[in-house]
Amino acid sequence: MLRTFLRNLVSGTLAIRLRRFVIVGALAAGVQMVLLWAFVELVGVNYMLSALVAIEITIVLSYVLNNAWTFQRIQNTGIVGYLVGLCKTNLVRGTAIPLQLAVLFLFVEWVGVMYLVSNGIAIAISGVYRYVLDARWTWG
Repeated sequence: MLRTFLRNLVSGTLAIRLRRFVIVGALAAGVQMVLLWAFVELVGVNYMLSALVAIEITIVLSYVLNNAWTFQRIQNTGIVGYLVGLCKTNLVRGTAIPLQLAVLFLFVEWVGVMYLVSNGIAIAISGVYRYVLDARWTWG
């Protein structure tokens, strides 16, 4: 069973889905970084509030892209199904927001790392959590 799971990580449906999830996540992370920078540097909003707003915007973006591409075989369709899926992903990813913000705060305030680098670290750490819950619950 473990060997089958590991083989599927490399060449099965799970591998394709995981690669697509990572691509969408990388795109969303890039958008989130640009939004964070713009809110902080151009608008002058605190980095923690900026991160919160940028995260929520990219939650919606990620859902749209993942539903259409990553999970296309089992995508949420119809108005009700689509909105239920959006609510589910908001719950899943919403529970990752405190984790991501805590890591961001920790690295900026305690370690002294620049907020954009800290946000990248926070995205990576919370990404694993988000994938597992999204794959199992939002589209499971």
